[in-house]
Amino acid sequence: MTWRFGSPVAPLRALLDRGGVLAIPTESSYGLAADPRNPEGIALVYRLKGRDAGKALPLVAADLDQIVALGVDPAGPELALAARAWPGPLTVVLPVAGELPAAGGGATIAVRIPAHAGLRGLLAELGRPLTATSANRSGEQPVLDPDAAARLLAGEDAEVVDGGRLSGGPPSTIVRWRGGRLEVLREGAVAAVEARRLLTE
Repeated sequence: MTWRFGSPVAPLRALLDRGGVLAIPTESSYGLAADPRNPEGIALVYRLKGRDAGKALPLVAADLDQIVALGVDPAGPELALAARAWPGPLTVVLPVAGELPAAGGGATIAVRIPAHAGLRGLLAELGRPLTATSANRSGEQPVLDPDAAARLLAGEDAEVVDGGRLSGGPPSTIVRWRGGRLEVLREGAVAAVEARRLLTE
């Protein structure tokens, strides 16, 4: 139930294809990762979180190509601006074409390219972005070590990507553009003033 960096990724790819879930290390805590296009995997994430379906799940991607493949306009000004802040703990809400299970029925996705180099490498090897909502029941504290992540996933079609004990700290900052103006939806690891500087100047 534990996968370590440097191991073959084929078992993880097969797990994601059949609707399984990973616990992945991010910059601060472990996240619940499913293929954003797989409705079974997304449903399992909602169940593990104890969250009603319909709330969009944040995503992490290895690079801009993975984001564009989700249906984000490669020529859109929002993507070019967001790229200034990546890799890093700044999540940007972007419009997406077509239906995507991870979007919860909406027309946008919240996505970032993480600063965690090991995670970026894994995403590149898997050839897909993944969800990255915090690995905990809604309302509980984020999970910081792989053993706690394994307890959360016990009995499920799931695997823990062992990134060791993580440092914790604030989650990513979430922003979106509305009416040409940048809104900070959640201030986290990137201060609001720094987010505005990165994305508007």
